[in-house]
Amino acid sequence: MGTNTSIACLVLALALASVSHAAAPEWSELADLETVEVISSDEGGGQRLTTVWIVVLDHQAYVRTGGTRWGDNVEREGKLRLRVPKGEYALRAEKVLSAAEVESVEAAFAEKYGSSDWWAGLMRFGETRVFRLLE
Repeated sequence: MGTNTSIACLVLALALASVSHAAAPEWSELADLETVEVISSDEGGGQRLTTVWIVVLDHQAYVRTGGTRWGDNVEREGKLRLRVPKGEYALRAEKVLSAAEVESVEAAFAEKYGSSDWWAGLMRFGETRVFRLLE
C-alpha cells in the first residue's frame, strides 16, 4: 500500500471515529429541538432511519413510539444511534417500565408539542413505548 493510500485510510478512519461520540450529548442542548433522527438495526442487519420527537425531563432524554419497527429494534437491541445537528451518538436505550415515569414523560411530550401530541396519539398504534437514552 502506498503512502497516499495509507494516509487516506487514516483520514477516513479518523472521520468515521468522530461520527459517534463516546459520551452522550449534553441533553439540555437538545431540549429545544423539535425532532431528532434515530438509527436502529433491523434483525437482518439493515439500518432504519426514523425522525422522532424528543423530550428532556430532569436532565434525561426520552423518545417514544408505538408499535413501530424501529421501536421493536430498539427494544430488542437496547441501543440506537441518535443523530442531531451537532453529531451522531451511539447510545443505550432502556424501555421505561415505571408507570409514574411514563406518565411524567407523556406529560412532558404534551407540554412540548401541545395539540400535535394529542393528534399524534390518535395515530399511534400498539403499545406506547418510552425509551430513556443513556451513554
